[in-house]
Amino acid sequence: MTTVAEAPPVVRSRRLSRPLAFAAIAAVFVTFSAASAAPSPLYVVYQHLWGFSATTLTVIFAVYVLGLIGSLLMLGALSDHIGRRPVLAAAIALEAASLALFLTAGDVTVLLVARLLQGIATGAALTTLGAALVDLNPPHAPGRAGLINGIAPTAGLAVGALGCGALVQFAPEPTHLVWALLLAAMVLAAVVVARLPETSVRRPGAVASLSPRLGVPARLRADVLALVPIIVASWAIGGLYLSLGPSVAAAELGLTNHLIGGLVVTLLCGTGAITSYAMRTLPTPRVLTLAAALLTVGSVISVAGVEWSSIVVAAIGTVISGVGFGASALASFGTLAVLAAPHERGELFAVALTIAYTAFSVPAVIAGFAATSVGLHRTTLIYGLVVAVLAATALTAQRLRSRIV
Repeated sequence: MTTVAEAPPVVRSRRLSRPLAFAAIAAVFVTFSAASAAPSPLYVVYQHLWGFSATTLTVIFAVYVLGLIGSLLMLGALSDHIGRRPVLAAAIALEAASLALFLTAGDVTVLLVARLLQGIATGAALTTLGAALVDLNPPHAPGRAGLINGIAPTAGLAVGALGCGALVQFAPEPTHLVWALLLAAMVLAAVVVARLPETSVRRPGAVASLSPRLGVPARLRADVLALVPIIVASWAIGGLYLSLGPSVAAAELGLTNHLIGGLVVTLLCGTGAITSYAMRTLPTPRVLTLAAALLTVGSVISVAGVEWSSIVVAAIGTVISGVGFGASALASFGTLAVLAAPHERGELFAVALTIAYTAFSVPAVIAGFAATSVGLHRTTLIYGLVVAVLAATALTAQRLRSRIV
């Protein structure tokens, strides 16, 4: 009697395909950015509940920045050595812990700890997510990873601020519901990461990579240096809107609705995300020049709107600035995505994000303290004019570089 050997069972891979993994990473990227923007519309609520000053609010913002930049400096290159998935898994776990603290926070101390942990988690996640997108970039669309790296942060900030503003204004338990929803989103992100393919080869030097540093390969330094002025100008205005935007809308323009407070951030960041997509086919040098010019003009118009207490003028200035913000993100992160070799991606994105978030945060922290001593109105005007000068400097730098090249 002949025995027919049974065919071995077909083992299906539990890993996501590369196209699905690319889309999933983009979604996780947006989720992290949205979570980082969620506190902005809530700051006013926390101030009302717990009665703390504008200086305390600034300290809360500064603690987040401290965790974020420290994470970028120490963990930015880690995924180049141990792989993308372990770093993402740890970042999601830490983010979930911070969201749980936000959910149960009853005083400023817990809020500070939650914001610090969130900063560390966000810094670790953003560099790794950006590098993973480049790893998985479809061969038929070489610029897609750079496009998503430009769109995801601004889109996430817009979604987080507007969504949180709407929940604060219309939903029950405003200081709890948003954190519960974000915590659920992080659980889904953890499931996604568990099924991602690993895209980075393990290399020795993981422990050494934890030493705080910013390294740019010698062959790329001129290209990265040329991007610094526009990165600083664009993210500095982003910091103004996320830290003081809702307060300016309420105190200077009389817009006390919490949804409007979130919309102020969304008007800048949402316009930026749409712009990044709309300009994706334009030459990078042209996009950089447009970004610098629009940031200059938009900042001046926004300042005029605040000075004249004109909602319309301020909104027009915000939209123009948002176009410049999006153009800058597209061109700068798109350039980096093309320049970096696989083993350089995590560290190079860490450098760019460190520059971006330093510009995003340090001026905003200074402005927060200044608002307590010289007033919100004067601080906003000076901040806006400084951003206009920075953008004009970036415009000059781009023109000089175009002549040299």
